[in-house]
Amino acid sequence: MKEVICVKVKLKPNSLERVRAWACEINARRPEALETLARESVWIESVFLDANPLGDYLIYYMRADSLDRATTAALESTAAIDAFHKSFKRETWSEVQKLELLVDLQRTSE
Repeated sequence: MKEVICVKVKLKPNSLERVRAWACEINARRPEALETLARESVWIESVFLDANPLGDYLIYYMRADSLDRATTAALESTAAIDAFHKSFKRETWSEVQKLELLVDLQRTSE
């Protein structure tokens, strides 16, 4: 059974330009990003932007074989794309809040 998590990341003020540049870079380096996900045993990682009057937030959704294994692999990685992502987080993330999972439906066949 895969594990799933969703977090809400409050962004530092005036970081939207950096966030959009990060997203463009990750999308441009898709094959490299997918290799990283495979090393982390991550099957799905989606990131959404929630820009509203209270501030700017990223909503991160991830499904992995093991969230602990994924976290450890990400922390220990020396891959260039992971270094890029770690730098992005230091520059733009203010706080992280784990969201409560209420429903998780997954189809396993057609």
